[in-house]
Formats: sequence, structure tokens, C-alpha cells
Amino acid sequence: MLGNVSPVANSRSFFAIALIAASVAAGCSGYRPAPEAFHAAINQPYRLGAGDRVRVTVYEQDGLTNTYGIDQSGYLAFPLVGSVPARGHTAQEVEAALAARLRDGGYLRDPDVTVEVDRYRPIFVMGEVTSAGQYSYVPGLTVQKAIAIAGGYTARANQANVDITRDINGKVMTGRVLTSDPLLPGDTLYVRERLF
Repeated sequence: MLGNVSPVANSRSFFAIALIAASVAAGCSGYRPAPEAFHAAINQPYRLGAGDRVRVTVYEQDGLTNTYGIDQSGYLAFPLVGSVPARGHTAQEVEAALAARLRDGGYLRDPDVTVEVDRYRPIFVMGEVTSAGQYSYVPGLTVQKAIAIAGGYTARANQANVDITRDINGKVMTGRVLTSDPLLPGDTLYVRERLF
């Protein structure tokens, strides 16, 4: 019975319960920023990856000018020169590689090649959203816009921040970001369930 418990033991129990409640609340509401590499990746030139589609234009060469996909191995299969590494490279780097192969292979004396992204690889929206799944990436897409595209939050969703899994220079990282943060192609966004 409570009357038999000493005031000291009673205050210790209360303190222990209060401490546990405070640590649980801090863990739920605390905002842990994403690794610095998350924000650095947004400000870097875009690096191609599997699932991207690029438009290659070779000046005065209609037979070579076309749209090409980057396969799961990260290569772009191009007529005459074969597979060209694209994963992890910028569009300008792929331009230079294609031009060099066309020139060095003796196909064109001074090839004028441009490469631009035609379609970005998709993003994935998972967790506490109405319609989880794969969605097309468009430049300027933020976490908030991606959640809206996925039908919005469920009633149980934590709306303060989300977890993003991102491939940065071949290393997969996960970080917690605010809903105003921008997304990159290939990101997986996970909306957690709130605890209260």
C-alpha cells in the first residue's frame, strides 16, 4: 500500500518515471540533422545513375542522336563505341567520353556531342503516406511535395521530419531531414509513425 512506502522511495520512483518519460519525449521530438554529405550532394553537379535516361545529340549525325537509358550496371550502350561508363559521372563527363571514343575509334574526326538528362531515375516514398510507391523525379522536388504526390500523410504519420536514404558517391547513407528539404533522384523517403 502507498501509505507504507517511505517518502524517499516514493520520490525516487517518481523521479525515475519522470526521467524515462523525458527521455522518450526527447527521442521522439528531437530533430537530428542529416549528415553534411546530404546537403553537399544537393549543391554538386548531378551525377548520373542506373535508371536515368539521357538525350545524346551528335551534331550532323542523325543516326547517333537519340535517347539512351543507363542500365543497372551503370553503362550507356551507344552505337559504334559500345558501353560507356555513366554511373557517378556528370553529363559533361559522358559527353567527353563519347566524343573521345567516336574520335579515337576513327568514326568521326571532330565529334560535337551533347548529353542532357531526359528523365531522372525515380524516387520512392514509403511509410505513413496514403499511396506508398515509386514516383517520377522532377527538378525542384522537396520532401513535402513528394508526400503530396503520394496522397499525403496517414493519420498516424510523424509530420515533423522524415528519413531519407541516398546514394552519395557509391555510399548509401540515411539521414533525418525536414519536410522543406530538397530531394535527389533515386532517394527513398520514409515517413515514420508518430508515437503519441
